[in-house]
Amino acid sequence: MIKKMFAAALLASAVAWPAVGMAQDTPGKPVPEKVSLDVLASLPLMSDLQMSPGGTKIAMTLGAGNEFGYAILDLSKPGSKPQIFARASTFKEAGQRDVTSYRWVDDRYLILELASREFISQFGQRVDIGRLAAYDTQTGKTHPLAWDMATADASNILHIDKEKKRILLARQIDDGDTEKRFSYQVDWVDVATGKVLETVQRTNPIVLGWAADSKGVVRMGFGSNRDTGESRYLYRSGPGENFRTVQRVIDKDFTGSGIQPIVFLNEPDMAIVSSNHEGYRAIYKANLATMEIGEKLFSVPGYDVGTAIPNENRDGIVGYAYATDRTRRKFTDERLAAIQKFLTEDFGEGNAVIVSSDDGDKKLVVSMASPDQIGSYYLYDVESGKFALIGHRSDALGDGKLNPVKAIRYKASDGLEIEAVLTTPRLRAGQKSLPVVVLTHGGPYGVRDYAAYDQWAQTIAEQGYVVVQPNYRGSGGYGNEFVKSGRQDGFGTRMQDDLNDVVDYLAAQGVVDAKRACMMGWSYGGYASARAAQRDPARWRCTIAGAGVYDLPMMRDYDKGYLGSFGANYLAKGANSLIEVSPARNTDTKWAPILIVHGVRDPRVPIAQARTLVSRLKGSGKKQGVDFEYIEQPKNGHYGIYFTKEERVEWLGGTSNWLERFNPAYVPSDADFGKKPAADPLIAGAKFSG
Repeated sequence: MIKKMFAAALLASAVAWPAVGMAQDTPGKPVPEKVSLDVLASLPLMSDLQMSPGGTKIAMTLGAGNEFGYAILDLSKPGSKPQIFARASTFKEAGQRDVTSYRWVDDRYLILELASREFISQFGQRVDIGRLAAYDTQTGKTHPLAWDMATADASNILHIDKEKKRILLARQIDDGDTEKRFSYQVDWVDVATGKVLETVQRTNPIVLGWAADSKGVVRMGFGSNRDTGESRYLYRSGPGENFRTVQRVIDKDFTGSGIQPIVFLNEPDMAIVSSNHEGYRAIYKANLATMEIGEKLFSVPGYDVGTAIPNENRDGIVGYAYATDRTRRKFTDERLAAIQKFLTEDFGEGNAVIVSSDDGDKKLVVSMASPDQIGSYYLYDVESGKFALIGHRSDALGDGKLNPVKAIRYKASDGLEIEAVLTTPRLRAGQKSLPVVVLTHGGPYGVRDYAAYDQWAQTIAEQGYVVVQPNYRGSGGYGNEFVKSGRQDGFGTRMQDDLNDVVDYLAAQGVVDAKRACMMGWSYGGYASARAAQRDPARWRCTIAGAGVYDLPMMRDYDKGYLGSFGANYLAKGANSLIEVSPARNTDTKWAPILIVHGVRDPRVPIAQARTLVSRLKGSGKKQGVDFEYIEQPKNGHYGIYFTKEERVEWLGGTSNWLERFNPAYVPSDADFGKKPAADPLIAGAKFSG
C-alpha cells in the first residue's frame, strides 16, 4: 500500500511554476504601500537550497499558488530554469507525508526524506514514519531506498559513500521480534537500486539509534527507556570490538543532559561533542571511551550553542552554528572565515549566511536578509569573485524592507529577564500606544523565536498591530536553569504570566496600549491562547488558538503511547494538576472571545483536542459566532512550514478578521486614524466554518 502511494507521489506537476533561475539583483528599499494578504500569505518562491558536491546543481523547494514542488537547477547550463521532479500535494494526499529534507549523494543522486504519522499494525498505534527515496537526475526517475521490511523509521543516514554510491542506513525493521520493534538495524544500501547490499549491525533491544564515523564504521549506540527516562550510550573504539555501556543519564528536567557526539575525530576515541554540564550548551573535545570531557572549544555567554559544523569528510569541523538574537555562524576554517568576514563587511552582521557549498567550498549558496526582509539567495563563485542572484523568496516583495524587527529584553513580574522579538508596524512609525498581538511560539521546551522575518508576525504587523514574540521561561537556547524555571510550575501558570508581563512592559514604554491586547499562537502557542482566554479574560480583547492542547489529561494519555510514560511528563510539573490548567476542563467561567483553528490531519495534536474544546464551550452555554469561532482545515497537519497557501490565507485571514472584530487596529482616538489603509478584500472575505 505504501509503495502504491509513493508511486502516485511521483507524478509530474501540472502547476504553472514561476520562471525561476539566475536573475538580476535589485537594490533593497522600503516597500511603499500596504502589502496584501495574497502576497504575505504566499508560499516562499524558493527555499532550502542545497548545492551538489561537484557544484553543478542546486536542489530547491519551489512554491507557486497552492503548491510546493521540488526541483533541480543545473548550473552547468547557463540560463536554465529549475526542473520540477516531484510535487508536495500527492505526498500529502497519500497520508500527510511531507518531504522534510533532502541531501546529495553525488551530482547524480539526490535523497529525499519523507515523514508522516500513521497507524502501524505491528505496533498497534500511530507512530512517526520515516522513509527515503532517491532521485536520479540523469534518468529523471525516483525510487524507494530499502523500504522492504521497514516498519516505522527507515530514514536515518549514518554515512554516505560517494565513490561507491551507497549509504549506511539505520532503519527499524519487522524481524518478528516484538521486543526489538523500535530498534534499528544498520545496512549498506545501494543508492542506484534501493536494495540492501549488506547488514553491518543487527538490532539490539536496548539501542534506539546508531552513529558511525567518517569511514562508515558504527561506533556508538543510543537507547532510552520510555518509562524510566534513562538514556544509555554504548561505544566501541573500532570495528570488530564489542559495544559497552559508557554513559547512563536521566534527563528529568528535559534539558538535554549528557554528552552529545557530533563528529568522530581521527584520533583514538576522541570526538567533538556538545554538552550543557556547565549550565549552557557548549562544544568540547571528549574521550568517548571514558566519557571524559576535555577542552572547551566554543561557547557563547548567556546562550546555548547549537552545534559544530562538520567538514566534508566528517572527521573534523569547520566552525560552529549558534544563535543570540539571530542565528549565526563562526568559522574556524580560515578560508570560510575570510569569506564570512567579507560578507559581513559588505552586507552587515548576520545578514549574509552561507547555507550550502560544494566540496572544496568553491561555489557557495548565500542567504541574504536583514530581519525585515523575506530574503534572497545568491550564488558566490569564490574563484572568479562573481556574486549572482539566484532568486528571491518572494518576487512580489523582492528584497524590499517590511516591518522593523528587533530583539528586546524585559523583566518578568518575578524579576526573571526574558528575551523577546518585537515587530512594529512600519505604516504607523512614530505612533504610541498601539494595539498589540502576543504571538506565542510552540514547543514549549527547547523552542524559541529569533529576530528574523516571520510570515505570521509580518502579516499581523502589516494590519497595524505591534507584534511581540516572547521567549518565555522554558524556551530553548538560554541554558538549563531557564528551561527548569519553565518546568517548575508547568503549563499555564508562571509561563503564562511571562506572556502577560511583556504587554505590561511595552505599555510602560508607551509602545502599546495594554487594554488593546490579543494573543495568537500554534501548538503550545494555541494552548497558551486558550489558557489566556480562560484564565485572564479581562486582560485580553480576544485570542486565536491554532492546533492547541486544551485537555491535558487527554493529551497525556495519548502521549503515553507516543512518547512513553516518562516522555509524557513534559506536559506539566508542579503543584497544579493538569485539570486545573486545562482550558477545556474550565469552560463554565467567563472567557475572552476565542478563534479556534485545527487541522484534521494533525499528526501531533489530535483533532479531538479542538473538537472537545468546542463541545465543552457549547455545553457551558457559549455561542459560536459570538463567544467563539471554529475552523477545521481538512488537509492541514501540524507544522506551519507545510501549510498550503489556501491554509495560510484561512489562518492569517481569519486571525486578521477576528482581531478587527474585537480589537481594531485603528480606532478614532488614534492620531493616525485618518490614515487607515483600505480594507484588504481577501481578509474581508475570510469566512468562519462550523
